[in-house]
Amino acid sequence: MSKLDRNHLLVILFALIVLLSVTAITYAFFTVNVNNNNAQTAKITAGTMALTFSDNDNGINEVLNFGDSVTKKFIIENTGTLDAVAKISWLNLTNTYIEESLTYSLEYSENASGPFTKVVTDKNVPVSSVQTTEVLANGISVPTGKKYYYNLIITLNNLPDVDQTQDINASFNTRFTLEEGKYTSDSTLAFFGLKEKEGTPDFNTVATTDETADGLYAIEDDYGTSYYFRGAVENNYVYFAGYYWRIIRINGDGSLRIIYDGTIAHANGEESEDRLVGISPYNTPSNDNAYVGYMYGATDSNSYEATHANTNDSSIKTYLDNWYKTNIVDKGYAEAVSDEIFCNDREIDQNAGSLNGQTGYTTLGYGKNNTFYAAAARVGMGISNPTPKLTCTQKNDAFTVSDEEKGNGNLIYPIGLITIDETRLAGGTTKTTNQNYYLNKGSSYWSLSPGSFNSIAGLFNIYKNGYLSTYVANYYYGVVPVINLSPNYVQTLNGIGTMTDPYTVK
Repeated sequence: MSKLDRNHLLVILFALIVLLSVTAITYAFFTVNVNNNNAQTAKITAGTMALTFSDNDNGINEVLNFGDSVTKKFIIENTGTLDAVAKISWLNLTNTYIEESLTYSLEYSENASGPFTKVVTDKNVPVSSVQTTEVLANGISVPTGKKYYYNLIITLNNLPDVDQTQDINASFNTRFTLEEGKYTSDSTLAFFGLKEKEGTPDFNTVATTDETADGLYAIEDDYGTSYYFRGAVENNYVYFAGYYWRIIRINGDGSLRIIYDGTIAHANGEESEDRLVGISPYNTPSNDNAYVGYMYGATDSNSYEATHANTNDSSIKTYLDNWYKTNIVDKGYAEAVSDEIFCNDREIDQNAGSLNGQTGYTTLGYGKNNTFYAAAARVGMGISNPTPKLTCTQKNDAFTVSDEEKGNGNLIYPIGLITIDETRLAGGTTKTTNQNYYLNKGSSYWSLSPGSFNSIAGLFNIYKNGYLSTYVANYYYGVVPVINLSPNYVQTLNGIGTMTDPYTVK
């Protein structure tokens, strides 16, 4: 049989034949395994998470037609004293159906009768002929005392123009584990009711409209998959610490990267100095490669490493640290801010001599040697196909406070500036103006990204008409803070992200 007669063939789906395995989430650095079929309660003094099945059976034994679905019901309850993040995994999973034949969705509600909200939509059940453990859903926030009702929906798909003969004798068996998880960008995306937009935008063109109206674009960052807003978006407003902010992106760990936008809410393209916190030079003086650094090292050096050592604070870092201390720390908001990488990318572009018709550039990056930095090429200075990115190549440039695994641990406070890559992703270009996208503030302001050194240190700037270019480090331009809201704080936000109903804690 070369093709299946899907109108007549039935497939027996022995799915989720469960000998329940529950791992209690604890904050005492140990776990408890419970293996029985009764209502599950694992009580640990430091905090407890429990999973129980609410459909009064131990599994599913269903006969499905192609295109049919079956639902498994369960409850996750936090019976402890601490908020928790849960991860559900397929345990001892075997699935010999062909790729994409079996998909699943996961939805939840605070009431047994609904309404339900999707947290996972149409993902493939992992395929494996041997027992394996795979993540089903991660970053599930369950505050203390909360009980959530879940539906796990398994679908046997009718795949057009695909030979599914193998599925006749296929099998699918699994158990579950529930354990301490971590927030992800997908969990935050689901929390806000947003979704990923397929494809990659054309970075050669400006984004004058809301290009993410039907979803956010995805790109990799240092923590996983990041989802970014692009164009004249109107659903990325946040009210935090007495100020309005705009969401740049959902970081891979589920935190929100936000950029300051004023004491009142401003429309896209609105020109207002209220959208800045002040003005400052990036660095004074500016006559050495060292001064492209958010922190910098020795001047007149003959060593790249010495030049870009993180020894001295830049002028703008001092300005931002003072602002953060006064407006975030002293007002009691610091616990809501997480420690994420701010990338002051001082990587050197190795093809600088051929870019934009420029000559006389070296790949040295120290002293007074003319140098072209990598971000300039990525965002379109001298090339026709920009390739902005959100990963930080050099650990020395990955500024963090206490994270020394991914970052350099050199910051006092978790605050920085937007990168030019983030600005390019959002809809700015180096070739034309963009008055309409949400990052145009009507005033010129600094980014964190070095552009070049040619007798003077040049840093990228978002010009007052939305145009991206480099400017001398000792000029006075706008200061616009960027911070990251922690994933657990994000899970407390209400609102729909508009000017009149921003995301905020009510």
